[in-house]
Amino acid sequence: MQVLVRDNNVDQALKVLKRKLQREGLFREMKRRKAYEKPSERRAREKGEAIRRARKAARKLAQREGLAPKAKKRAAGGRR
Repeated sequence: MQVLVRDNNVDQALKVLKRKLQREGLFREMKRRKAYEKPSERRAREKGEAIRRARKAARKLAQREGLAPKAKKRAAGGRR
């Protein structure tokens, strides 16, 4: 992974790097690997993730076909 630093703006480059790592799921992976996960817990987690992915795909398909309302866009500005 590579991030360019423009005009010696390291803070901006760090922000871009963090965003890229977040999208890749690196922070989630590090948190997950912090402690041992039993095989039964791993299976349950992976099954839950698969169910969430399937639901999301079905929701997207329904939206494309016009069977479900379009998702509302989130307001800019972050949380309050």
